[in-house]
Amino acid sequence: MFTDTHCHLLKDEYENFENILNVIKNAKKFKVNRFINSGINNNSNIEILDYVKKIPEMYGVIGIHPSELKNLNKDDLLFLEKNINENKIIGIGEIGLDYHYEDIDKIKQKEIFEYQLKLAEKFQIPVVIHSRDATEDTIKILKKYNVKGIIHSFSGSIETAKIYIKMGYLLGVNGIVTFKNCKLKEVLTKISLENIVLETDSPYLTPEPFRGQKNEPKNIYNIALFLCDLYNITPQKLAKITNDNISRIFDI
Repeated sequence: MFTDTHCHLLKDEYENFENILNVIKNAKKFKVNRFINSGINNNSNIEILDYVKKIPEMYGVIGIHPSELKNLNKDDLLFLEKNINENKIIGIGEIGLDYHYEDIDKIKQKEIFEYQLKLAEKFQIPVVIHSRDATEDTIKILKKYNVKGIIHSFSGSIETAKIYIKMGYLLGVNGIVTFKNCKLKEVLTKISLENIVLETDSPYLTPEPFRGQKNEPKNIYNIALFLCDLYNITPQKLAKITNDNISRIFDI
């Protein structure tokens, strides 16, 4: 019924492939039956290319995350370009800008971000955008390219939401919306459901009431129930709307 549009089901996070299969099995018990696994660097991209062949319910996006630039080399970028048209690889991600920490190279982040956006434009595939403490630069750069996609882990203002929506992006909503002091729920009440998709960002951002535990795609169901209360609709209706939204972006 539901799709986790953004998770990191990788050995570094879940120890081994067998555990990843169990995580997927558990998710299905909670009506989560489709998974978009997101890469962040060359190692995870290689892993995802392997997993999407082995797991029927899994699709992948591959890319270079802004926090993964330290050891980046030209071969990693060539690998990305070579494999973005592989079967069940449906986009470029997780890519973007992250200005949260000190001692970062903003120039290099922008360079690699734009390189990947150019690939997306060239191959006409969607992107999954990471933006933390970098909204102004993210929007400025995205406006330069004719691409569509998802703003992962959106938690911005209604003004920012409207800008992204006008540009043709969907907003990824995850466990953050359930946090006690989160203002995102007030923003979402002013946004149509046709502009959002559900995600977990597993193993991160575990929703209430499970904060402190490792996140899993099964928790999409908890996020969905929270949004059902917020929008006063049934889980079945929410699943249909969000899956229809996904189909507008991704070729699945």
